[in-house]
Amino acid sequence: MNLFVFGLGYTAGHFAARERARFASVTATRQAPAAVDGATLRVFSLEDADPRIADDLARADAILVSIPPDSGHDPALHAFADAIAKSPARWIGYLSTIGVYGDQGGAWIDEATPPTPTHQRTRDRVAAEEAWLALGARTGKAVQVFRLSGIYGPGRNAFEKLRQGKAQRIVKPGQVFNRIHVDDIATTLAASLDRPRPGAVYNVTDDEPAPPQDVTAFAADLAGLPLPPAVDFDTASLSPMARSFYGENKRVRNRRIREELGVELAYPTYREGLRGLV
Repeated sequence: MNLFVFGLGYTAGHFAARERARFASVTATRQAPAAVDGATLRVFSLEDADPRIADDLARADAILVSIPPDSGHDPALHAFADAIAKSPARWIGYLSTIGVYGDQGGAWIDEATPPTPTHQRTRDRVAAEEAWLALGARTGKAVQVFRLSGIYGPGRNAFEKLRQGKAQRIVKPGQVFNRIHVDDIATTLAASLDRPRPGAVYNVTDDEPAPPQDVTAFAADLAGLPLPPAVDFDTASLSPMARSFYGENKRVRNRRIREELGVELAYPTYREGLRGLV
């Protein structure tokens, strides 16, 4: 099986590296030239696209899309919709976000909950999901959407922020977030490759939505690092993007990846995940 990846970032790169043995070849795009072990790299951005990408897609048996929308459209579809439609790919995975559900007032939700995006970036995500699912319906390809919660793992976790002195223990009463370890994302994608289901949408998230200050405190205790003081959300120093995340409060169920794909999370809560990283 030949894998083509649009956007070899943190998550897609982890999946491609962990599952490398199952692929005859891995070809992936980056916005700038780079060297990555085990993969052939192509430059792809809105301004520049390697002309060899069309030929790569003509040989792709699986396509993973990990590029966010840009200027209201999906870059991969904008540039290569025809090549993707004509490719032999039997599986296409689109990495999205649970942000498409917007604010649910802390309620439990699942894939049957209609998206109610509250920001332009998540409205664009919904449009991109719909465009990919429409391509699947039109071509008969098994397109699946994976809505990811807050991603953490090696090199991207609470320990790193604590060591760098960038961690904040922000308190907003009632606020919770779901998270997902990057290795559990890879497990879910691998399971989907083995069980393609056209048009499927999956929440890829852990079992326990939790207050962010609890996660920071647990990490500090595990690592023996100083606990940052509690800061009230209203007075916290946050970027507009970070502050917008606190405007959405929900608890996301992951039952479908268990029941349809047989996924058993290696890190069902942040506790197992952080212990594995400590």
